[in-house]
Amino acid sequence: MPKITIDDIELEVEAGLTVLQACELAGKEIPRFCFHERLSVAGNCRMCLVEMERAPKPIASCAMPVGDGMVIRTDTDLVKKAREGVMEFLLINHPLDCPICDQGGECDLQDQAVGYGYDRSRFGESKRAVDDKNLGPLVKTIMTRCIHCTRCVRFATEVAGVPELGATGRGEHMEIGTYVEKALTSELSGNMIDLCPVGALTSKPYAFMARSWELSKTESIDVMDALGANIRVDARGPGVMRILPRNNDDVNEEWLSDKGRFANDGLARQRLDKPYVRKDGKLAPVSWDQAFAAIAGRLDGMDGAKFAALAGDLVDTEAMAALKDLMAALGSNNIDCRQDGASIGEGARAGHLFNSTIAGIDEADAILIIGSNPRWEAPVLNARIRKRYLEGGLSIGVIGEALELTYRYEHLGAGTDALAAITDGTSPFAGVLKDASKPMIILAAGAVARPDGAAVLAAARAIAESSGAVRDGWNGFNMLHSRAARVGGIEVGFLPGASGLGTNAILDGAASGAIEAVYLLGADEIDMSRLGDAFVIYQGHHGDAGAHRADVILPGAAYTEKNATYVNTEGRAQRAQLATFPPGDAREDWAIIRALSAVLGKTLPYDTLSDLREKMTMANPVFGAIDDIIRADWGTFGEAGALSSDDFNSEIENYYITDPISRASETMARCISEILQGSAPRTGTDG
Repeated sequence: MPKITIDDIELEVEAGLTVLQACELAGKEIPRFCFHERLSVAGNCRMCLVEMERAPKPIASCAMPVGDGMVIRTDTDLVKKAREGVMEFLLINHPLDCPICDQGGECDLQDQAVGYGYDRSRFGESKRAVDDKNLGPLVKTIMTRCIHCTRCVRFATEVAGVPELGATGRGEHMEIGTYVEKALTSELSGNMIDLCPVGALTSKPYAFMARSWELSKTESIDVMDALGANIRVDARGPGVMRILPRNNDDVNEEWLSDKGRFANDGLARQRLDKPYVRKDGKLAPVSWDQAFAAIAGRLDGMDGAKFAALAGDLVDTEAMAALKDLMAALGSNNIDCRQDGASIGEGARAGHLFNSTIAGIDEADAILIIGSNPRWEAPVLNARIRKRYLEGGLSIGVIGEALELTYRYEHLGAGTDALAAITDGTSPFAGVLKDASKPMIILAAGAVARPDGAAVLAAARAIAESSGAVRDGWNGFNMLHSRAARVGGIEVGFLPGASGLGTNAILDGAASGAIEAVYLLGADEIDMSRLGDAFVIYQGHHGDAGAHRADVILPGAAYTEKNATYVNTEGRAQRAQLATFPPGDAREDWAIIRALSAVLGKTLPYDTLSDLREKMTMANPVFGAIDDIIRADWGTFGEAGALSSDDFNSEIENYYITDPISRASETMARCISEILQGSAPRTGTDG
């Protein structure tokens, strides 16, 4: 490894690092605007200048690779003067917008100007002004502030894979834009706001809403998809002002999907803030005691076999564990967390997990995607596949819709005939998988929600075994979920018990009258017309489909309003933290179920959240391994059978509205009108 001396500190560093990164390892902070660890080197801001022995002038440390014997100085008078000169040039055309700029208090330019700025300008000419660009409903532009660092351009091209931004003109006439004015169509466009070192790109929904120092900051977990991205919830008073990503290299690196970032305004709309009971065909507000009494009166004497419960896609594991215990106490095994009726959760645990882990994508050299649109089902995971693709040596095959996934792939077919060809080895891509050292199969959870779902799951397992995707030290069989609560529900065991009914059977039973009462725990994605005349209890946080059908409504807490556990698609248990309190009379979901159990005469054996979590951990150690993964043993899952001739389609038809929160969001509604409806559909296999 090269040896380098930095300010009289000698250290060994890895070959391939830049001088800037070596300086960081030596504890020296180097100012920068264009450099970013996850983007290619541009070297165009020149703020990171350092002095190198035997070099005729200061060097840009971000663009200079380390070499053995280098001697670097970061704190000489020459370095300071050079950086001050760069700063003076940057501020020549920069507007004095700090008092009204949303980046104020979090601006890299502000921070560096404190150390390298000058209290007056020697520039006597007119300042440059640039027209603002309309980039759609999410990203606001004030392009006069732009310092041409090109971070946004490089992110769009390299990470998002949607190269819509670029530069036109030269010198002071250079402008960053979309060439032809249009809305950004990437599902990761909000990350450009985080990357922008000045106030040129800011959040349009958050514009002029709050200052950073006014906000309380809470670390939590995103539930807009099943990736489990680490986030920070910034709140002021009772309202969530914004949501930002936190760095976690094993899960989301430092990126966040647009829905996870911008759907937070839906948290304040269409909320359920008090209990309701249907009287004379209309829902009327009541007290908690009256709501519980109405439920107790209806369930009194009812056979447990006639009572059923369904859990939704945003429900935390504590709530499902409590409801499962309550249903068992009432004598009912009719419970299910799979609103779509997917054939998962029965058999080996490896059959419903992303076994190679999200970080394992970095090691794969062949990927088969079955029935999934990862760009919509997990945008950040799709960006990770693209990152691995750009490194080279990765073959990707897709069975399903021919979509633009931001990387080049081989479209193997749309239906089960292509799956069968891989299974029996007649497809050339079967040989690609067998020849790979670490092949990976990514099966969409939606692909097993079909009538032949169990057969599809068995076929995917057979491919994994025959291709060598499952071997010592590597399990390349992966199920990609898009629903945040699904894996947690399976791990809790919120599945039909002995002689119990699953989702479709529960709905059929409700329609026929065999099921007389249904408890919907945040379940809004089912066909409510199939509930027939059943007595419906809805517990949730938004006035969505389930609330409209309910006979009793119990107002719960959204994911930002409770301390809760979620399990992501790879089986990693993570904790969301309370950032704001639920509105009105709404309460945490597990506490509502615990209180109801006492009224029903079936008091659950825990009074605190810690007691409930201890019971969950005793039943399944996954819930005790917070932020870690307990590997799943390989085994049998799925059921071999006939495959239908239907094509595979992604379970997400509209990326921007997939749950009660995003459906209540005005920002997501604007995305639909300006992005989805404002641009032609894109298909193809070129990345």
